[in-house]
Amino acid sequence: MKAEIDKIVSLSDGESTAELQKYLSSLTDDQLITAMTNSALKGKKVGSMLKGILKGSPPGSSEGANRRLLVYEHLIPLCESGDLQAEVAADIIGLLMLETHALSGSSLAKLAALFVDAIKVGKMGSGKSLELFPTILTALATCEALSYGKGELSGEEYKKQLINSLCSSRWDPQCVIHLTTMFRDVPLSSEELQFLVEKILRMFSKVDLQEVPPLVYQLLLLSAKGCKKQILDGIVSYFRDQDVRQEKEQKDGENLHLEVQTIPQDQLRHVEGTVILHIVFAMRLDHELGREFLKSFKTSYGDLCPFSVALLLSVARIQRYEEQVFDLLKGAVIKSFKDEQLQQGSKFLQDLLPGHCGVAKMILDTVKNSAFGWDHVTQGLVQLGFFLMDTFGPKPGPFGKSTEGPVSAARTPSQQACKLGGQMLLQGFKMHEPIRGEILEQVLNRLVTKTASPVTHYLDLFSDIVSSAPIILLESSSKVTETFDHLTYLPLATVQGFLKAVQPLLKVSMSLKDSLILVLRKAMFSSQLDGRKSAVTGFLLLLKNFKVLGSLASSQCSQAISSSQVQVDVHSRYNSAANEAFCLEILSSLRRCLGQQADVRLMLYEGFYDVLRRNSQLASSIMQTLLSQVRRYYEPEQDLLPPVKLEPCITAHGDQVYLQEPLSHLVSCTVHCLMWLQNTHQAANLNADDSDDDEEEEEEEGYKSEIQAILESVTRRMIKCELEDFELDKSAEFSLGSSVGVKNNIYAVLVMGLYEVLMEYNFIKANYNKTRFEELLELFHRHHKLSEILKEKSGKGRVASHKTPRSFLSMGFVSTLITVLFRDNSQSREEALSVLRSSGEFVRYALSVAVQKIQQLEETGHTDGPDGQHSDRTFRFLCDMTSVLMWRYTNIPSAVEEAGRKEKRCSLSQLCLEGLLRIFTTCQQRYPERMAQLLSTMDVEDEAEQEDVAEMNYFYIRQFQRALFTQLSGGEEDFNSREAQLLVSILSVLARQLKPSAKQFVQMITWTVKICKETSFEDSAFCKGLLSLLFSLHVLYKTPASLLLELCQDIHSQLGDIDQDVEVEKQSHFAIVNMKTASTAALLVLSQADRVLDEVDWLIARKKSQTASYKSGSAEASQAAGQQDPVEKAVTLQLGTLLTALNELVQTALLPGNCTITLLRELSRTYTILTTLVKYYIQVCGSQHGSLPNRFEKLVKLSGSHLTPQCYSFITYAQSGESNLGDDKKKKKRNEVNITASAKLLRETKAIPNLIFSIEQYEKYLITLSKKSKVNLMQYMKLSTSRDFRINAATLDAALQEQEETEETQESQDTEETQEPKQKKRKQ
Repeated sequence: MKAEIDKIVSLSDGESTAELQKYLSSLTDDQLITAMTNSALKGKKVGSMLKGILKGSPPGSSEGANRRLLVYEHLIPLCESGDLQAEVAADIIGLLMLETHALSGSSLAKLAALFVDAIKVGKMGSGKSLELFPTILTALATCEALSYGKGELSGEEYKKQLINSLCSSRWDPQCVIHLTTMFRDVPLSSEELQFLVEKILRMFSKVDLQEVPPLVYQLLLLSAKGCKKQILDGIVSYFRDQDVRQEKEQKDGENLHLEVQTIPQDQLRHVEGTVILHIVFAMRLDHELGREFLKSFKTSYGDLCPFSVALLLSVARIQRYEEQVFDLLKGAVIKSFKDEQLQQGSKFLQDLLPGHCGVAKMILDTVKNSAFGWDHVTQGLVQLGFFLMDTFGPKPGPFGKSTEGPVSAARTPSQQACKLGGQMLLQGFKMHEPIRGEILEQVLNRLVTKTASPVTHYLDLFSDIVSSAPIILLESSSKVTETFDHLTYLPLATVQGFLKAVQPLLKVSMSLKDSLILVLRKAMFSSQLDGRKSAVTGFLLLLKNFKVLGSLASSQCSQAISSSQVQVDVHSRYNSAANEAFCLEILSSLRRCLGQQADVRLMLYEGFYDVLRRNSQLASSIMQTLLSQVRRYYEPEQDLLPPVKLEPCITAHGDQVYLQEPLSHLVSCTVHCLMWLQNTHQAANLNADDSDDDEEEEEEEGYKSEIQAILESVTRRMIKCELEDFELDKSAEFSLGSSVGVKNNIYAVLVMGLYEVLMEYNFIKANYNKTRFEELLELFHRHHKLSEILKEKSGKGRVASHKTPRSFLSMGFVSTLITVLFRDNSQSREEALSVLRSSGEFVRYALSVAVQKIQQLEETGHTDGPDGQHSDRTFRFLCDMTSVLMWRYTNIPSAVEEAGRKEKRCSLSQLCLEGLLRIFTTCQQRYPERMAQLLSTMDVEDEAEQEDVAEMNYFYIRQFQRALFTQLSGGEEDFNSREAQLLVSILSVLARQLKPSAKQFVQMITWTVKICKETSFEDSAFCKGLLSLLFSLHVLYKTPASLLLELCQDIHSQLGDIDQDVEVEKQSHFAIVNMKTASTAALLVLSQADRVLDEVDWLIARKKSQTASYKSGSAEASQAAGQQDPVEKAVTLQLGTLLTALNELVQTALLPGNCTITLLRELSRTYTILTTLVKYYIQVCGSQHGSLPNRFEKLVKLSGSHLTPQCYSFITYAQSGESNLGDDKKKKKRNEVNITASAKLLRETKAIPNLIFSIEQYEKYLITLSKKSKVNLMQYMKLSTSRDFRINAATLDAALQEQEETEETQESQDTEETQEPKQKKRKQ
């Protein structure tokens, strides 16, 4: 063998090729093969030997050509076999590549077939020789003609056939990557490329998971040829399926307690992370790829999944895409929440479409997945979180005020989006160490810089971070300390929230606490009032939270972090001793505030009670402070009246008078602290027999008895006081314009507050003693007299909006008071309580204060006075009040109570109802999950009914239904409209608690429909409430379109037709619609029609985006033409019913003004949506050549033949409506109407052109659709009226007849006909 090899080599080095050819011809094929194999295996002289063989085989001769083919056929499998050294194989392939172009067409075809067969049977494992394949295919494509079967094919076609058969065959998963790499060098047409990409994407699921990233890398390189979108979509959908599968396996595993993971989760996440890096890298280099990627998500967010969200966030690191990505994700989040809200609010949509998976869940999943080392995603997550919170956070209200009160549940889509941002950041903070510092810094920066807009959402986030990861936060405590320095400049609400959130950290870090105290001390002397208030807030919070040794345990503790969690730098035992000195020092600082403005003092008085309750050891200091303050304003001479000095309570500055000392708050605070101490000591003395701290006891008794003596004396003397003693009587001036008036107002409010505080104190001291209760009534009469004067005086002034001052009674006391007034049946108290019950004014006062407290709770989330901030206690009071009000309302019929007096004021029953309505709304807003608890506290007669929440809720609904029924079954003169409206409002609040699938819900709807059908009272406010209730229920039960149609027919028959000669057939489905209420009903019907249009619009948009994304795949096209898509069918039916309903309204003689304008607007909106539907069908016809559904043709016919002509006559009616109002007797009224009509004409004229424009747009697109679909839709359209010059044919006829007939008879008939309905309308 060696000899042959040497011979070939030496001959090829020589000059003469003939000898070489001759020598090669003498060797048999086998010898040649053996020589080549040996040479290759040894790796010696293989290159020169191969060159020799090829040199001695001229491609021109058949022998040479065959020999060349033999070399190729032998060496290709040899290289692939893996027996050769890598460099040798590479050399051989390189040589063969150079000589490929010299091969004949048939040889190339044979070689190509050889490759294809080898790939099919999976022999191309190492992929070494595959580099040769592209060269062969390229050479093939240049051949003129090749024999194929019996005929001939061009080289290009032959190559196509090869690629086709290659992509159709089975590939060995091992060689997918090699093949992908190889195809990068093959020139491919776009169809071939698409075919190939589909094949590779199908292979993903067969490839080992670890092989996916390199395969993706090769695919991305291949994407330079085209098919970018297809490749990206394929990769994303592969990982989406993997995620779904993984999640399902996890669930199954949890359910069955088995490990059924085909893919370990961490492995999948790491692969995803690598793939994301590859894709982002590719996008940095190829911007076309980035554009394609973003384009695919712009149409709909339905394609998003946790993987694509992560990918988007990584892409956001490329600067040119950053803004686009965040806008896209923001849009997707808000749209997802809006869609969800729309679907939840409508049974029609729920039945039509399956529930969709929210973007919020995907984003949170991405946050969860990013724990697996996706550092390239976390930065994007932080940015997105803050982006959502900034964009959708609460906005400043009018004049920069924020809407008060934390609402527990996020209701609107933007609130939900803001909450999602917070959740992302909180989860991210817990999981990723590198981004913690940044999150914290950004949150604190926003707290400091965003002073103009509310920052409650950032405070919540900060508070969550503190409570979930206090230890982590201590590492970056310097950032928190920096924020302390800005406290004096921040709004008070921000300071309160911030300090509350930081509280747990102060307990475990001395340095933080010290730096805070320094800042607060400085703030005490701040020149800004807000700065001083912040200091008071901070000190009070510290006093509440640093327990002094021996304080009684309180039921209410702040979020405590157990010391074991943290290495505390001070031992906890020492802490409580040190705390005492610390707290006393703070108290001495706070005493300085008692000389400052009223606002600062007010905060102190409001805070002391809470401090005392948490830290009872500070009692003596606090009580001494309060006592010394009270002494300043107390008149110690027992015979002098009044018992308090009001002069020092005010201060003047220039000609302005200000309140200096909120006296009633001071006394109130003193009373509540005293009461609480007495209660706790009674409880403590019951437990402990003898006390050892005698000195302390004595001191305590000292200030207690002194305060009690003062309060007794003040009570006694306040009863004797007349208003003149305070310089307040009927002749006093109360106008807020003059300084005297302002002073008198301040005095009056102080005195009224004082009376109230004393009432509460005396009620509790009286312990149901009759004479003490009589004194209490005396106090009340004085209070009442003063409040009546104030009401009367403020009513006279120009400013009638003078609010009654907030009551000083505490929520707990009010709750007790109304309970004993109405429900206490114990014999022993009967006599004393009858004193209070006999005073109707007092009972009404107690009820109205209860309603006022509930209203305050509803608006702000807390009430004044002790326990006002404590939500659990407040809720308990709510429960007590609910049961009392409910009992009072259901057990004492309002008829009994009304018999005696017919005053303007509302009855007690009505007050009870108002209270109940407010309680239910408050509970639904602020304690949504505790509604059941609220209802279960009320007394239910049948115990059995208490079991089921829905039943219990329905039990109350039935109570209120009964009450409403009683109202309605009386005559119209006995009907109390306000009470009926309150009942309807309560019913609608309670009905929200019912699940639409429950049987009670259906009963509720049936009852409401029955009431609407049978009640015929002419009260538009009640009608509005009742119909709103009906609609809100009906929407959750089924689509309201048919209901709207019946109501429109009723309105038409009540108000009559625009053409006075037409007699409308009398229809009355709903008796609630009558002459007086028809306009109100029409407005409600139109707003409901607007909701139906919203839904239809949303559905069409959804179908449009689906059709757009289906364009590439033709799955839809194969749908049989006979079957109509359920969504399209539903849309057509909804619009059909709506058109019929509007057709009724358009023919109705509506009053000029609001009704007419709203109807015109709704009509133009209807036409706009019809246009959208037509555009959708244009798109469908363009892409699929489908035929138009019959239903749609009927809809077009309905719009063209019925609605459009009526619209034009309605426009004529609306325009002439202003000109022919009334006759001469009503000249004055007519002028007024004309003025308002002409003012509205401006607005109205805009509505009319808009309507005409939308009708014409609709017809324009119908013409386009007719051309596309080859169906003549325009045959149903009437030619529209020309608007510049209009002859009213009916008027013309009438004029001609008038000439022929006698004029008088005609005229008398005319006036009869036109006048009658007009007068009716006037009544409104």
